[in-house]
Amino acid sequence: MRTLACTLVAGFALASPLCYAAHVEADRPSLLSVRPLKQDVREVAQKVATRAVAFLKSKQDEKTGGWSIPPKGPSFPAITGLVVRGMLQQPGVDVNDPAVARGIDFVLSKQQPDGGIYDQILASYNTAICLSALAKVDTPKAKAAIPLAQDFLRKLQYGEGAVAFESHKESAEAVDKSHPFYGGVGYGRGQRPDLSNLNWVLQGLHDSGVPGDDVAFQRAIVFLQRTQMIEEFKGVKINDMGYAKGSTQGGFIYATAEEAAKAGQGESKAPVIEETLTDGTKASRLRAYGSMTYAGFKSYLYADLSHDDPRVLAALGWMKENYTLRENPGIGMEGYYYYLVTLSRALQAFGEPILEVQEETGRMKRVDWREDLIKTLAEMQQPDGSFKSVNDRWMENDPVLITAYGLIAVGEAMR
Repeated sequence: MRTLACTLVAGFALASPLCYAAHVEADRPSLLSVRPLKQDVREVAQKVATRAVAFLKSKQDEKTGGWSIPPKGPSFPAITGLVVRGMLQQPGVDVNDPAVARGIDFVLSKQQPDGGIYDQILASYNTAICLSALAKVDTPKAKAAIPLAQDFLRKLQYGEGAVAFESHKESAEAVDKSHPFYGGVGYGRGQRPDLSNLNWVLQGLHDSGVPGDDVAFQRAIVFLQRTQMIEEFKGVKINDMGYAKGSTQGGFIYATAEEAAKAGQGESKAPVIEETLTDGTKASRLRAYGSMTYAGFKSYLYADLSHDDPRVLAALGWMKENYTLRENPGIGMEGYYYYLVTLSRALQAFGEPILEVQEETGRMKRVDWREDLIKTLAEMQQPDGSFKSVNDRWMENDPVLITAYGLIAVGEAMR
């Protein structure tokens, strides 16, 4: 597999996504159902899932029914939402399971008068993930909570429909399409929107039945293009920001600014690279990286962009050139389990189990991403059913959080 060092070297001479366009057919039906997993691989996946569920049940908070509940301060209902979502993706687990039922009650108890599902902080993040979980719950209370949460998330998006809330500090601003923040969602408090928060919001809306032609998805496309590191592709202008001028990477970065005062300057969590631009010159550019690229790719598909859309093809080209499950390409082991769950959802949405990817030698090979993912998670699972922590950034030293991520990922691979 390509190491972080190798991916950084590759950044000096990134291949154009054009070379991958021939491998994609327009609007083909999903092949996941006609290419079933091998029985032995499915058995491994089921064992991984069963052990992960057992571990998570052992860590449920007895008092509240939630997970990762801090002794003091606000809780993160999103972590409970991830656990519930992961469990409900497993065969034979439903809302009648006592642990699941208590988790659902905890999530619902955190719905605020404004429709959001949060405990004082991180309203967009918590609401979006909890919405995704409630979408799997067929009860009157959950069904009543869903439209309120959907409406709340729409109001947190930068654009014409943004609403200022007095109940928390995560209000977005009403801006038009010319603004670099248009279509994005962030943490609020005067900060800029970012692709990670937008990714969670679109996931929650998609899972809860909001169609791709909804205004939230259509606004999001504008922000997605501005976080995609490619100026144009196949004659179509994609990113109009100066930091993407001449770029041919095709992958995604984190945001269109590091902070509100620097709107339009861009931000990546990966190191800057020297890139060969479209005019043949070399220049420093923000580097696209794994988790955000799969988040952007998936979001395009949720917004009903076709498989042969230039924006989708450009992202797919980056994914095939940088395919690996051994790291979050571009930033090593940071956000590793976030990367795995985002990859699984993105490729499930794409609908093709077999990918033709580039080896480190430059040769192409065919891989079944589902088998790769299941085997990787099996290797990372510890005797108690949790997954091994490999980096503490973005809370990935919390065994409950990363095990919930892993459980969702293996569930997507088994679908």
